[in-house]
Amino acid sequence: MATPPLVKLPEYPLTNWVNFCRIQTSRLGFVKAMASHGDLVTTRLGPYRMYFVGDPDCIKEVLVTQARKVVKGRGLERAKRMFGEGLLTSEGELHLRQRRLSQPAFQRQRILTYGTAMVDFTRRYVESLQPGEFRRLDRDLMRLTLAIAGKTLFDSDIERDAAEVGQALDAFMGSFQFLMLPFLEYLEKLPLPPVRRLRESVATLDRIIYQMIAERRQSGRDHGDLMSKLLAAQDEQGDGAGMTDRQLRDELVTQMLAGHETTSNGLTWTLFLLSQYPACEARLHAELDAVLGGRAPTPADLPRLVYTEKVFAESLRLFPPAWVLARRVIEPLQLGEHTLPVGSLAVISPWMVHHDARLFPAPDRFDPERFTPEAKAARHRFAYFPFSAGPRNCIGEGFAWAEGVLVLATLAQRWKFRLAAGQRVVPEPLITLRPKYGMRMQVHPR
Repeated sequence: MATPPLVKLPEYPLTNWVNFCRIQTSRLGFVKAMASHGDLVTTRLGPYRMYFVGDPDCIKEVLVTQARKVVKGRGLERAKRMFGEGLLTSEGELHLRQRRLSQPAFQRQRILTYGTAMVDFTRRYVESLQPGEFRRLDRDLMRLTLAIAGKTLFDSDIERDAAEVGQALDAFMGSFQFLMLPFLEYLEKLPLPPVRRLRESVATLDRIIYQMIAERRQSGRDHGDLMSKLLAAQDEQGDGAGMTDRQLRDELVTQMLAGHETTSNGLTWTLFLLSQYPACEARLHAELDAVLGGRAPTPADLPRLVYTEKVFAESLRLFPPAWVLARRVIEPLQLGEHTLPVGSLAVISPWMVHHDARLFPAPDRFDPERFTPEAKAARHRFAYFPFSAGPRNCIGEGFAWAEGVLVLATLAQRWKFRLAAGQRVVPEPLITLRPKYGMRMQVHPR
């Protein structure tokens, strides 16, 4: 492995408030500034020694080859206040056990059975649109993908609770900056508005999810969804036991967020990008007409919606939902000639790597042809990883790809969208990459 030179940035005294303030005011700008110094850059943030890793070979070492030497960073450790010990936040043997128990629900054949619901819910939304009207597409798609997640993962018409669930998840996402503040353990004891909102959002989700669990345990019926699989799962490679109600709650809350947040953001950015690149939009429409012939898409069409998948893939390159990955080093981590010490942070940004001109020429241009089989084969495996990689990659990645392609096909088959005048488009890097000012667009019939 060719080891990039280790670049040390200027150090600041005490808790390094300069770096802390830079992160708070512009996270993407801070990551970009680090990357401008090289592929392996180190600086300090408070008590932490941080290493920004941009070289694909080194990224592979952190996420795959030496993955046992790292755990999730501080952000996701603090996210346990919402997710408990779900797959997103758990570590070690507990994570391995929970992943074994959850894996059957995300097998490809089972994911394909969810496709009908994905299309049905989207068609219902498509029929509600009116020519010329303006819509906040980011909000619409959040509600749509939440309804799909409720039906496919829990076989529940979560639309009855959608407002409360959506508000609870939004409150948590909005609390991300607060969760990253130093001395959080002390701040949480004060009667601050962010503390109250976070506690209320957790209580709301607890009430809804525990009620679902109780009803399902009482009925004992197999609904063929994620919840049924988790209820029935036994750890045959471990103690043979199933999940407690608390473990079920943590996994269901995690999948509720992951099952709609990333896909809705990806689709929002995709529709925005198509509005800016009409030639790509026209090619997408041509494929939909040729493959579908006016009928609704089905999971069986996924292999033939080749350009549609390319469009979604390129959107995830430009706006990866998981824009940054942080790993805390628990054993000395060797990256070529350099050793990352215990307690340091390895920080990897898919957003930054995906915009590296050495890997993607003209990186800011939207070009779905970057995802032809030949182009993908010619690239380093770790030049593109919108759902992370290795043992901690997103278990629902296959679900997200199927949903993204089927929902996009259903929407674009009937409508096209144009950005409203005056709409500011700025990515906001919270836990995921949302449009900071929303995405107001006008609906146009094809």
